[in-house]
Amino acid sequence: MEWKIVGIIAAIGTTSGFVPQIIRGIRTKKLEDVSPVMYMFLIFGLSLWLSYGIHLEDVIIIGANAVALLFSVVILILRYKYLRQK
Repeated sequence: MEWKIVGIIAAIGTTSGFVPQIIRGIRTKKLEDVSPVMYMFLIFGLSLWLSYGIHLEDVIIIGANAVALLFSVVILILRYKYLRQK
């Protein structure tokens, strides 16, 4: 199997893991159980991975980490939005 295929499958698998949390948060409007500290560390790490992917000019690393970064930011924004509405 070509390693690019493995990379694409891995990128889809890890990045899509954020989708259920976003959907659940939008439906229930409850994300207070989400740790903002964990997401801040995750955003930091994803930003570094994104920078690394840009440096290598690796589309798979760039795409996966850009989407994961976006999803992580969305989760944090939703968390703070729903907490303020209470």
